[in-house]
Amino acid sequence: MHENKYLAIYHDLASRIRDGEWKAYDKLPSENELAVRYKTSRETIRKALNLLSEHGYIQKMKGKGSIVLDVGRYAFPVSGLVSFKELAQTMKQPVRTIVHELELIKPDAELKQQLRATSKDDVWKVVRVREIDGERIILDKDFFLKKNVPLLTKEICEDSIYEYLETKLHLPISFAKKEMSVDEATEEDRRYLDLNGDDRVVVVRNYVYLNDATLFQYTESRHRLDKFRFVDFARRK
Repeated sequence: MHENKYLAIYHDLASRIRDGEWKAYDKLPSENELAVRYKTSRETIRKALNLLSEHGYIQKMKGKGSIVLDVGRYAFPVSGLVSFKELAQTMKQPVRTIVHELELIKPDAELKQQLRATSKDDVWKVVRVREIDGERIILDKDFFLKKNVPLLTKEICEDSIYEYLETKLHLPISFAKKEMSVDEATEEDRRYLDLNGDDRVVVVRNYVYLNDATLFQYTESRHRLDKFRFVDFARRK
């Protein structure tokens, strides 16, 4: 198995919840029952359930077990640090990633500020369009410092950059700061997206950090206005 056991169990349970095997307010099987089902320890099951709780799939209630939450409204958590490939696995529509640009560049003044880069740094620029159900609705512009990401290929960018960074380069991606705004559509937006006459797009700007607080990625994710829906799950600590 290419991922930790508890992560595999988490993904399987999350998929079953999304597919409706357990409805909102149903109770999941007990830790003992799940341990038998997945042939593992209760501790591993507990870690998977904790992850389900953190991502808004269940509410753990003392003495009552794990209650399934209404996950339909949490299908697209903008505030999460989730790759498009991971998101696509939760969707029923056909999806495709189209790589339009992949090159090493020298950062201009704006990019230096966004990435805390210097004139000596090389930066990977990746421009990708996300097509969902035959419509081009998201334009992702990613910038990675080469000193953290020595190599990128078109094949990696078409599949999942994050999967490559974490499984091949073992980069400890930790957290992101995000800004959202509604901006005027650019010529680039009109060229790459099916805007259907809209002259504005939703822009989500991401600043992504490693676990030592090193900023290594800046992203602009530009969404067609009528297809964008902000949904979040919040849990009071």
